Amino acid sequence: MRNLVVVNDPKEWSFSQDGVEIVAARKYLTHPSYTTWEKVRLINLCRSLGYQKIGYYVSLLADARGHKPMPSIETIQNMKDRAIAVIAGSDLQEIIDESLSKVHSAEYVLSVYFGRNMAQRHERLANALFRMFPSPYLQATFVKSEKTLRGRLEGLKPMAIDDIPAGHAHFAEEATTDFLQKAYTRPQKRAQRPYDLAILVDPEMPEPPSNKKALQKFQKAGEDVGFNVEFIQQEDYPRIGEFDALFIRETTSVNHHTFRFACRAEALGLVVMDDPASILRCSNKVFLAEMADQQDILVPNTMIVHRGNVDDLVSRLGLPCVLKQPDSSFSAGVKKVSTPEELNTQVEAMLEKSDLVIAQGFVPTEFDWRIGVLDGQPLFACRYYMADNHWQILKRDAGGKKEDVGRAETIPVEMAPTKVVKTALKAANHVGKGLYGVDLKEVGGKVYMIEVNDNPNIDAGFEDEVIGDDLYLRIMRTFFARVTARHRGWGSA
Repeated sequence: MRNLVVVNDPKEWSFSQDGVEIVAARKYLTHPSYTTWEKVRLINLCRSLGYQKIGYYVSLLADARGHKPMPSIETIQNMKDRAIAVIAGSDLQEIIDESLSKVHSAEYVLSVYFGRNMAQRHERLANALFRMFPSPYLQATFVKSEKTLRGRLEGLKPMAIDDIPAGHAHFAEEATTDFLQKAYTRPQKRAQRPYDLAILVDPEMPEPPSNKKALQKFQKAGEDVGFNVEFIQQEDYPRIGEFDALFIRETTSVNHHTFRFACRAEALGLVVMDDPASILRCSNKVFLAEMADQQDILVPNTMIVHRGNVDDLVSRLGLPCVLKQPDSSFSAGVKKVSTPEELNTQVEAMLEKSDLVIAQGFVPTEFDWRIGVLDGQPLFACRYYMADNHWQILKRDAGGKKEDVGRAETIPVEMAPTKVVKTALKAANHVGKGLYGVDLKEVGGKVYMIEVNDNPNIDAGFEDEVIGDDLYLRIMRTFFARVTARHRGWGSA
Protein backbone atom coordinates (compact mmCIF):
# COMPACT_ATOMS: atom_id res chain seq x y z
CA MET A 1 0.00 0.00 0.00
CA ARG A 2 1.42 3.37 -1.06
CA ASN A 3 0.67 6.25 1.31
CA LEU A 4 0.56 9.77 -0.12
CA VAL A 5 -0.03 13.19 1.38
CA VAL A 6 -0.80 15.64 -1.42
CA VAL A 7 -0.13 19.33 -0.78
CA ASN A 8 0.30 22.42 -2.91
CA ASP A 9 3.98 22.86 -2.05
CA PRO A 10 6.00 20.14 -0.23
CA LYS A 11 8.50 22.81 0.87
CA GLU A 12 5.85 24.11 3.26
CA TRP A 13 5.90 20.79 5.15
CA SER A 14 8.69 20.51 7.66
CA PHE A 15 8.00 17.00 8.92
CA SER A 16 8.82 13.68 7.30
CA GLN A 17 7.60 10.23 8.27
CA ASP A 18 8.57 6.75 7.24
CA GLY A 19 6.02 5.18 4.93
CA VAL A 20 4.46 8.53 3.92
CA GLU A 21 5.29 10.31 0.68
CA ILE A 22 4.69 14.06 0.49
CA VAL A 23 3.88 15.01 -3.11
CA ALA A 24 2.97 18.24 -4.86
CA ALA A 25 -0.58 18.39 -6.19
CA ARG A 26 0.47 19.19 -9.76
CA LYS A 27 2.93 16.32 -9.77
CA TYR A 28 0.26 13.92 -8.54
CA LEU A 29 -2.12 15.09 -11.25
CA THR A 30 0.35 14.87 -14.14
CA HIS A 31 3.27 12.54 -13.41
CA PRO A 32 2.91 9.02 -14.91
CA SER A 33 4.08 7.34 -11.71
CA TYR A 34 0.79 8.37 -10.03
CA THR A 35 -1.58 7.42 -12.84
CA THR A 36 -1.27 3.63 -12.55
CA TRP A 37 -3.96 1.46 -10.97
CA GLU A 38 -2.41 0.37 -7.67
CA LYS A 39 -3.26 0.37 -3.99
CA VAL A 40 -2.87 3.96 -2.80
CA ARG A 41 -4.15 5.78 0.28
CA LEU A 42 -4.11 9.52 -0.19
CA ILE A 43 -4.60 12.43 2.22
CA ASN A 44 -5.57 15.58 0.33
CA LEU A 45 -4.23 18.59 2.23
CA CYS A 46 -4.36 21.13 -0.58
CA ARG A 47 -5.06 24.78 0.15
CA SER A 48 -8.50 24.73 -1.47
CA LEU A 49 -11.07 21.99 -2.12
CA GLY A 50 -13.49 24.28 -3.92
CA TYR A 51 -15.14 23.14 -7.14
CA GLN A 52 -12.58 22.90 -9.97
CA LYS A 53 -9.77 24.05 -7.69
CA ILE A 54 -6.58 21.97 -7.73
CA GLY A 55 -7.49 20.24 -4.46
CA TYR A 56 -10.85 19.25 -5.95
CA TYR A 57 -9.11 17.68 -8.94
CA VAL A 58 -6.74 15.74 -6.69
CA SER A 59 -9.66 13.93 -5.04
CA LEU A 60 -11.54 13.62 -8.34
CA LEU A 61 -8.66 11.96 -10.20
CA ALA A 62 -7.75 9.84 -7.18
CA ASP A 63 -11.28 8.40 -7.32
CA ALA A 64 -10.91 7.78 -11.06
CA ARG A 65 -7.58 6.00 -10.53
CA GLY A 66 -9.00 3.68 -7.90
CA HIS A 67 -6.95 5.32 -5.17
CA LYS A 68 -8.52 5.96 -1.78
CA PRO A 69 -8.54 9.72 -1.20
CA MET A 70 -9.49 11.53 1.98
CA PRO A 71 -11.69 13.41 1.44
CA SER A 72 -13.28 11.65 -1.51
CA ILE A 73 -15.35 13.59 -4.01
CA GLU A 74 -18.40 11.87 -2.53
CA THR A 75 -17.54 13.18 0.94
CA ILE A 76 -16.94 16.69 -0.40
CA GLN A 77 -20.31 16.67 -2.15
CA ASN A 78 -22.13 15.08 0.79
CA MET A 79 -20.98 17.86 3.07
CA LYS A 80 -22.53 20.38 0.70
CA ASP A 81 -25.91 18.62 0.77
CA ARG A 82 -28.07 20.00 3.56
CA ALA A 83 -30.44 17.01 3.39
CA ILE A 84 -27.54 14.71 4.23
CA ALA A 85 -26.56 17.01 7.09
CA VAL A 86 -30.09 16.73 8.48
CA ILE A 87 -29.92 12.93 8.37
CA ALA A 88 -26.48 12.91 9.96
CA GLY A 89 -27.67 15.29 12.68
CA SER A 90 -30.59 13.02 13.45
CA ASP A 91 -28.29 10.00 13.77
CA LEU A 92 -25.95 11.93 16.07
CA GLN A 93 -28.56 13.81 18.10
CA GLU A 94 -27.70 12.18 21.43
CA ILE A 95 -23.99 13.02 21.02
CA ILE A 96 -24.83 16.56 19.86
CA ASP A 97 -26.99 17.14 22.95
CA GLU A 98 -24.22 15.92 25.23
CA SER A 99 -21.50 17.94 23.52
CA LEU A 100 -23.41 21.21 23.27
CA SER A 101 -25.11 21.07 26.66
CA LYS A 102 -22.96 23.94 27.98
CA VAL A 103 -23.08 26.00 24.79
CA HIS A 104 -25.49 28.92 25.17
CA SER A 105 -25.04 30.79 21.90
CA ALA A 106 -27.64 30.47 19.15
CA GLU A 107 -24.99 29.28 16.67
CA TYR A 108 -21.86 27.26 17.26
CA VAL A 109 -19.14 26.28 14.79
CA LEU A 110 -17.12 23.15 15.53
CA SER A 111 -13.76 22.64 13.80
CA VAL A 112 -12.66 19.04 13.45
CA TYR A 113 -9.07 18.01 12.71
CA PHE A 114 -8.76 14.31 11.90
CA GLY A 115 -11.57 13.58 14.35
CA ARG A 116 -10.29 15.87 17.10
CA ASN A 117 -11.33 19.22 18.54
CA MET A 118 -9.39 21.61 20.72
CA ALA A 119 -12.00 21.29 23.49
CA GLN A 120 -12.00 17.89 25.18
CA ARG A 121 -15.79 17.96 25.75
CA HIS A 122 -16.35 17.94 21.98
CA GLU A 123 -14.00 15.03 21.28
CA ARG A 124 -16.76 12.40 20.97
CA LEU A 125 -18.79 14.54 18.57
CA ALA A 126 -15.72 15.45 16.53
CA ASN A 127 -14.78 11.79 16.17
CA ALA A 128 -18.33 10.81 15.18
CA LEU A 129 -18.43 13.50 12.47
CA PHE A 130 -15.04 12.40 11.17
CA ARG A 131 -16.25 8.79 10.89
CA MET A 132 -19.35 9.85 8.96
CA PHE A 133 -17.55 12.39 6.76
CA PRO A 134 -13.91 11.33 6.47
CA SER A 135 -12.14 14.59 5.77
CA PRO A 136 -8.82 15.75 7.25
CA TYR A 137 -10.37 19.01 8.36
CA LEU A 138 -14.05 19.91 8.46
CA GLN A 139 -16.36 22.48 9.98
CA ALA A 140 -19.80 21.75 11.39
CA THR A 141 -22.29 24.51 12.16
CA PHE A 142 -24.96 23.97 14.82
CA VAL A 143 -27.93 26.11 15.75
CA LYS A 144 -29.80 25.95 19.05
CA SER A 145 -33.56 26.13 19.32
CA GLU A 146 -34.81 28.77 21.78
CA LYS A 147 -37.70 26.50 22.75
CA THR A 148 -35.99 23.13 23.19
CA LEU A 149 -32.40 24.35 23.69
CA ARG A 150 -31.31 21.38 21.58
CA GLY A 151 -28.54 21.73 19.04
CA ARG A 152 -29.26 20.96 15.40
CA LEU A 153 -26.64 20.22 12.76
CA GLU A 154 -27.24 23.00 10.26
CA GLY A 155 -24.38 22.50 7.82
CA LEU A 156 -21.01 20.94 7.07
CA LYS A 157 -18.09 21.92 4.91
CA PRO A 158 -14.62 20.54 4.24
CA MET A 159 -11.79 22.75 5.41
CA ALA A 160 -8.60 23.19 3.43
CA ILE A 161 -5.27 24.37 4.82
CA ASP A 162 -6.11 28.01 4.12
CA ASP A 163 -9.39 27.72 6.06
CA ILE A 164 -7.75 26.87 9.38
CA PRO A 165 -7.97 29.79 11.85
CA ALA A 166 -4.58 31.07 13.01
CA GLY A 167 -5.33 30.10 16.59
CA HIS A 168 -5.95 26.50 15.53
CA ALA A 169 -2.83 26.05 13.37
CA HIS A 170 -0.63 24.39 15.99
CA PHE A 171 -3.40 22.02 17.11
CA ALA A 172 -4.26 21.12 13.50
CA GLU A 173 -0.61 20.32 12.78
CA GLU A 174 -0.39 18.16 15.90
CA ALA A 175 -3.60 16.29 14.99
CA THR A 176 -2.30 15.75 11.45
CA THR A 177 1.04 14.39 12.64
CA ASP A 178 -0.63 12.10 15.19
CA PHE A 179 -3.04 10.73 12.61
CA LEU A 180 -0.34 10.00 10.06
CA GLN A 181 1.85 8.33 12.66
CA LYS A 182 -0.97 6.10 13.90
CA ALA A 183 -2.54 5.33 10.54
CA TYR A 184 0.44 4.97 8.26
CA THR A 185 3.63 4.39 10.22
CA ARG A 186 2.59 1.92 12.93
CA PRO A 187 4.24 -1.49 12.59
CA GLN A 188 2.17 -3.89 10.56
CA LYS A 189 1.61 -7.23 12.28
CA ARG A 190 0.58 -8.75 8.97
CA ALA A 191 1.52 -8.02 5.40
CA GLN A 192 -0.81 -5.64 3.61
CA ARG A 193 -3.20 -7.52 1.35
CA PRO A 194 -4.26 -6.46 -2.13
CA TYR A 195 -7.93 -5.68 -1.45
CA ASP A 196 -10.16 -4.24 1.29
CA LEU A 197 -13.35 -5.87 2.56
CA ALA A 198 -15.87 -4.17 4.84
CA ILE A 199 -18.21 -6.27 6.97
CA LEU A 200 -21.29 -4.28 8.02
CA VAL A 201 -22.43 -5.17 11.55
CA ASP A 202 -24.55 -3.81 14.38
CA PRO A 203 -23.13 -4.81 17.79
CA GLU A 204 -26.42 -3.87 19.46
CA MET A 205 -28.62 -6.08 17.26
CA PRO A 206 -30.41 -8.64 19.46
CA GLU A 207 -30.68 -11.30 16.71
CA PRO A 208 -27.75 -10.79 14.32
CA PRO A 209 -27.31 -13.14 11.34
CA SER A 210 -23.85 -14.15 12.61
CA ASN A 211 -22.62 -14.52 16.17
CA LYS A 212 -19.34 -12.99 17.35
CA LYS A 213 -17.35 -16.16 16.82
CA ALA A 214 -18.63 -16.48 13.26
CA LEU A 215 -17.65 -12.86 12.56
CA GLN A 216 -14.14 -13.61 13.80
CA LYS A 217 -14.00 -16.59 11.47
CA PHE A 218 -15.16 -14.45 8.55
CA GLN A 219 -12.41 -11.95 9.36
CA LYS A 220 -9.71 -14.64 9.48
CA ALA A 221 -10.97 -16.28 6.28
CA GLY A 222 -11.01 -12.91 4.53
CA GLU A 223 -7.43 -12.22 5.58
CA ASP A 224 -6.36 -15.71 4.54
CA VAL A 225 -7.62 -15.25 0.98
CA GLY A 226 -6.16 -11.75 0.56
CA PHE A 227 -8.41 -9.09 2.11
CA ASN A 228 -7.73 -6.40 4.65
CA VAL A 229 -10.92 -6.86 6.69
CA GLU A 230 -12.61 -4.09 8.65
CA PHE A 231 -15.90 -4.20 10.56
CA ILE A 232 -17.99 -1.11 9.88
CA GLN A 233 -21.27 0.22 11.25
CA GLN A 234 -24.10 2.45 10.10
CA GLU A 235 -22.18 5.68 10.72
CA ASP A 236 -19.49 4.53 8.28
CA TYR A 237 -21.79 4.97 5.27
CA PRO A 238 -19.64 7.76 3.73
CA ARG A 239 -16.61 5.46 3.82
CA ILE A 240 -18.01 2.76 1.53
CA GLY A 241 -15.88 3.98 -1.36
CA GLU A 242 -12.71 3.10 0.58
CA PHE A 243 -13.35 -0.62 0.07
CA ASP A 244 -13.36 -3.17 -2.73
CA ALA A 245 -16.13 -5.34 -1.30
CA LEU A 246 -18.97 -5.14 1.21
CA PHE A 247 -20.38 -8.07 3.19
CA ILE A 248 -23.61 -7.23 5.02
CA ARG A 249 -24.01 -9.09 8.31
CA GLU A 250 -27.00 -7.18 9.59
CA THR A 251 -30.63 -8.14 9.06
CA THR A 252 -31.55 -6.47 5.78
CA SER A 253 -34.67 -4.56 4.82
CA VAL A 254 -35.62 -2.26 1.96
CA ASN A 255 -36.57 0.71 4.17
CA HIS A 256 -33.33 0.43 6.11
CA HIS A 257 -29.74 1.61 6.04
CA THR A 258 -28.60 -1.87 4.94
CA PHE A 259 -30.34 -1.35 1.60
CA ARG A 260 -28.78 2.10 1.22
CA PHE A 261 -25.37 0.55 1.91
CA ALA A 262 -25.96 -2.14 -0.73
CA CYS A 263 -27.13 0.39 -3.34
CA ARG A 264 -24.23 2.75 -2.70
CA ALA A 265 -21.68 -0.06 -2.75
CA GLU A 266 -23.01 -1.40 -6.05
CA ALA A 267 -23.05 2.09 -7.57
CA LEU A 268 -19.40 2.56 -6.59
CA GLY A 269 -18.38 -0.71 -8.20
CA LEU A 270 -17.87 -2.78 -5.06
CA VAL A 271 -18.65 -6.48 -4.92
CA VAL A 272 -21.52 -6.65 -2.44
CA MET A 273 -23.50 -9.35 -0.65
CA ASP A 274 -26.35 -8.88 -0.25
CA ASP A 275 -26.78 -6.99 -3.49
CA PRO A 276 -29.77 -4.61 -3.77
CA ALA A 277 -31.73 -6.86 -6.14
CA SER A 278 -31.44 -9.81 -3.75
CA ILE A 279 -32.61 -7.69 -0.82
CA LEU A 280 -35.58 -6.41 -2.82
CA ARG A 281 -36.60 -9.84 -4.03
CA CYS A 282 -36.08 -11.82 -0.84
CA SER A 283 -37.58 -9.14 1.38
CA ASN A 284 -40.93 -9.31 -0.38
CA LYS A 285 -42.98 -12.48 -0.19
CA VAL A 286 -45.29 -11.25 -2.95
CA PHE A 287 -42.33 -11.41 -5.33
CA LEU A 288 -41.35 -14.88 -4.07
CA ALA A 289 -44.91 -16.17 -4.52
CA GLU A 290 -45.08 -14.88 -8.09
CA MET A 291 -41.59 -16.18 -8.87
CA ALA A 292 -42.52 -19.66 -7.60
CA ASP A 293 -45.66 -19.64 -9.74
CA GLN A 294 -43.80 -18.51 -12.87
CA GLN A 295 -41.00 -21.06 -12.41
CA ASP A 296 -43.22 -24.02 -11.45
CA ILE A 297 -41.68 -24.31 -7.99
CA LEU A 298 -44.00 -26.15 -5.62
CA VAL A 299 -45.18 -24.06 -2.64
CA PRO A 300 -47.97 -24.54 -0.10
CA ASN A 301 -51.34 -23.51 -1.51
CA THR A 302 -50.82 -19.75 -1.78
CA MET A 303 -53.05 -16.73 -2.27
CA ILE A 304 -52.14 -13.07 -2.65
CA VAL A 305 -54.76 -11.34 -0.54
CA HIS A 306 -56.15 -7.84 -1.02
CA ARG A 307 -59.33 -6.15 0.11
CA GLY A 308 -61.14 -7.29 -3.00
CA ASN A 309 -60.68 -11.04 -2.45
CA VAL A 310 -60.30 -11.45 1.30
CA ASP A 311 -63.75 -13.09 1.52
CA ASP A 312 -62.54 -15.94 -0.71
CA LEU A 313 -59.63 -16.85 1.53
CA VAL A 314 -61.26 -19.55 3.69
CA SER A 315 -62.89 -21.34 0.75
CA ARG A 316 -59.60 -21.42 -1.17
CA LEU A 317 -57.12 -22.26 1.60
CA GLY A 318 -59.19 -23.53 4.51
CA LEU A 319 -58.24 -23.11 8.15
CA PRO A 320 -55.81 -23.05 9.78
CA CYS A 321 -53.69 -21.01 7.39
CA VAL A 322 -50.63 -18.77 7.64
CA LEU A 323 -50.66 -15.03 6.94
CA LYS A 324 -47.44 -13.25 6.04
CA GLN A 325 -46.64 -9.57 5.89
CA PRO A 326 -44.78 -9.16 2.57
CA ASP A 327 -41.60 -7.89 4.23
CA SER A 328 -41.65 -10.14 7.30
CA SER A 329 -38.47 -11.81 8.53
CA PHE A 330 -37.26 -14.05 11.36
CA SER A 331 -40.83 -15.26 12.07
CA ALA A 332 -41.98 -11.71 12.80
CA GLY A 333 -45.01 -10.59 10.79
CA VAL A 334 -46.05 -14.21 10.24
CA LYS A 335 -49.29 -15.35 11.90
CA LYS A 336 -51.11 -18.65 12.02
CA VAL A 337 -54.90 -18.23 12.20
CA SER A 338 -57.34 -21.00 13.06
CA THR A 339 -60.74 -19.31 13.24
CA PRO A 340 -62.64 -16.84 11.02
CA GLU A 341 -62.43 -14.28 13.83
CA GLU A 342 -58.63 -14.56 14.04
CA LEU A 343 -58.42 -14.40 10.27
CA ASN A 344 -60.44 -11.20 10.00
CA THR A 345 -58.51 -9.48 12.79
CA GLN A 346 -55.05 -10.37 11.45
CA VAL A 347 -55.83 -9.72 7.78
CA GLU A 348 -57.25 -6.30 8.59
CA ALA A 349 -54.19 -5.41 10.67
CA MET A 350 -51.82 -6.49 7.87
CA LEU A 351 -53.77 -4.72 5.13
CA GLU A 352 -53.43 -1.50 7.10
CA LYS A 353 -49.65 -1.76 6.49
CA SER A 354 -49.58 -3.24 2.98
CA ASP A 355 -52.04 -3.39 0.08
CA LEU A 356 -51.13 -7.05 -0.43
CA VAL A 357 -50.70 -9.91 2.05
CA ILE A 358 -49.56 -13.49 1.46
CA ALA A 359 -51.75 -16.32 2.75
CA GLN A 360 -50.65 -19.96 2.61
CA GLY A 361 -52.16 -23.26 3.58
CA PHE A 362 -50.73 -24.59 6.83
CA VAL A 363 -48.27 -27.46 6.29
CA PRO A 364 -47.23 -28.92 9.67
CA THR A 365 -43.79 -30.56 9.84
CA GLU A 366 -41.39 -31.56 12.59
CA PHE A 367 -38.65 -29.44 11.02
CA ASP A 368 -37.90 -27.15 8.08
CA TRP A 369 -34.99 -27.67 5.74
CA ARG A 370 -32.59 -24.78 5.24
CA ILE A 371 -30.22 -25.13 2.28
CA GLY A 372 -27.49 -22.52 2.08
CA VAL A 373 -26.70 -21.51 -1.49
CA LEU A 374 -23.67 -19.52 -2.62
CA ASP A 375 -23.07 -18.46 -6.20
CA GLY A 376 -25.51 -21.07 -7.49
CA GLN A 377 -24.01 -23.96 -5.50
CA PRO A 378 -25.13 -25.64 -2.24
CA LEU A 379 -23.13 -24.52 0.80
CA PHE A 380 -24.74 -26.20 3.82
CA ALA A 381 -27.83 -28.19 4.76
CA CYS A 382 -29.66 -27.83 8.08
CA ARG A 383 -32.77 -29.14 9.73
CA TYR A 384 -34.39 -26.42 11.86
CA TYR A 385 -36.78 -28.05 14.33
CA MET A 386 -39.88 -26.33 15.62
CA ALA A 387 -39.77 -24.67 19.03
CA ASP A 388 -41.45 -26.66 21.83
CA ASN A 389 -45.23 -26.51 21.61
CA HIS A 390 -45.07 -24.12 18.67
CA TRP A 391 -45.58 -24.29 14.91
CA GLN A 392 -42.48 -22.27 13.98
CA ILE A 393 -38.77 -22.73 14.59
CA LEU A 394 -38.77 -19.47 16.54
CA LYS A 395 -41.34 -18.59 19.18
CA ARG A 396 -41.97 -14.98 20.14
CA ASP A 397 -43.91 -13.43 22.98
CA ALA A 398 -46.74 -10.93 22.52
CA GLY A 399 -44.23 -8.09 22.21
CA GLY A 400 -42.28 -9.81 19.44
CA LYS A 401 -39.31 -10.73 21.62
CA LYS A 402 -37.67 -14.12 21.05
CA GLU A 403 -38.99 -16.55 23.64
CA ASP A 404 -37.76 -19.94 22.42
CA VAL A 405 -36.01 -21.44 19.43
CA GLY A 406 -35.91 -25.00 18.18
CA ARG A 407 -32.69 -26.94 17.82
CA ALA A 408 -30.70 -26.96 14.59
CA GLU A 409 -29.03 -29.97 13.04
CA THR A 410 -26.49 -29.57 10.25
CA ILE A 411 -25.78 -32.49 7.91
CA PRO A 412 -23.51 -32.96 4.88
CA VAL A 413 -25.17 -31.52 1.77
CA GLU A 414 -24.78 -34.84 -0.02
CA MET A 415 -26.90 -36.51 2.68
CA ALA A 416 -29.82 -34.12 2.23
CA PRO A 417 -32.62 -35.36 -0.04
CA THR A 418 -31.73 -34.69 -3.66
CA LYS A 419 -35.15 -33.19 -4.38
CA VAL A 420 -34.73 -30.75 -1.46
CA VAL A 421 -31.33 -29.54 -2.71
CA LYS A 422 -32.47 -29.26 -6.34
CA THR A 423 -35.56 -27.24 -5.37
CA ALA A 424 -33.41 -24.94 -3.24
CA LEU A 425 -30.97 -24.33 -6.09
CA LYS A 426 -33.75 -23.68 -8.58
CA ALA A 427 -35.38 -21.13 -6.27
CA ALA A 428 -32.13 -19.37 -5.31
CA ASN A 429 -30.86 -19.18 -8.88
CA HIS A 430 -34.00 -17.34 -9.94
CA VAL A 431 -33.27 -14.71 -7.28
CA GLY A 432 -29.60 -14.15 -8.04
CA LYS A 433 -26.05 -15.43 -7.59
CA GLY A 434 -25.45 -14.27 -4.04
CA LEU A 435 -25.63 -15.93 -0.63
CA TYR A 436 -29.08 -17.29 0.28
CA GLY A 437 -30.83 -19.57 2.73
CA VAL A 438 -33.73 -21.43 1.16
CA ASP A 439 -36.39 -22.77 3.55
CA LEU A 440 -38.32 -25.85 2.45
CA LYS A 441 -40.72 -28.47 3.79
CA GLU A 442 -40.75 -32.13 2.79
CA VAL A 443 -44.13 -33.83 3.09
CA GLY A 444 -45.30 -37.09 1.54
CA GLY A 445 -42.49 -37.20 -0.99
CA LYS A 446 -43.16 -33.62 -2.10
CA VAL A 447 -40.87 -30.65 -1.46
CA TYR A 448 -42.41 -27.22 -0.88
CA MET A 449 -40.42 -24.01 -1.03
CA ILE A 450 -41.37 -21.72 1.86
CA GLU A 451 -39.10 -18.76 1.15
CA VAL A 452 -35.68 -17.62 -0.05
CA ASN A 453 -33.75 -15.53 2.45
CA ASP A 454 -30.94 -13.18 1.63
CA ASN A 455 -28.49 -12.61 4.50
CA PRO A 456 -29.01 -16.13 5.94
CA ASN A 457 -27.96 -17.03 9.45
CA ILE A 458 -24.39 -18.32 9.63
CA ASP A 459 -23.46 -18.92 13.25
CA ALA A 460 -20.35 -20.63 14.54
CA GLY A 461 -21.37 -23.98 16.01
CA PHE A 462 -24.47 -24.35 13.83
CA GLU A 463 -24.32 -23.88 10.05
CA ASP A 464 -20.56 -24.59 10.08
CA GLU A 465 -20.90 -27.81 12.07
CA VAL A 466 -20.10 -30.07 9.09
CA ILE A 467 -17.55 -28.25 6.93
CA GLY A 468 -16.13 -26.02 9.67
CA ASP A 469 -13.89 -23.14 8.65
CA ASP A 470 -14.22 -24.09 4.99
CA LEU A 471 -17.69 -22.52 5.04
CA TYR A 472 -16.18 -19.10 5.75
CA LEU A 473 -13.35 -19.64 3.28
CA ARG A 474 -15.74 -20.53 0.47
CA ILE A 475 -17.65 -17.29 0.98
CA MET A 476 -14.48 -15.22 1.14
CA ARG A 477 -13.03 -16.96 -1.93
CA THR A 478 -16.16 -16.05 -3.85
CA PHE A 479 -15.72 -12.42 -2.81
CA PHE A 480 -12.04 -12.48 -3.75
CA ALA A 481 -12.65 -14.08 -7.15
CA ARG A 482 -15.28 -11.47 -7.99
CA VAL A 483 -13.12 -8.56 -6.84
CA THR A 484 -10.14 -9.87 -8.80
CA ALA A 485 -12.25 -10.32 -11.92
CA ARG A 486 -13.65 -6.81 -11.57
CA HIS A 487 -10.22 -5.21 -11.18
CA ARG A 488 -8.86 -7.27 -14.07
CA GLY A 489 -11.73 -5.96 -16.18
CA TRP A 490 -10.99 -2.37 -15.19
CA GLY A 491 -7.33 -2.82 -15.98
CA SER A 492 -8.11 -3.95 -19.53
CA ALA A 493 -10.64 -1.19 -20.25
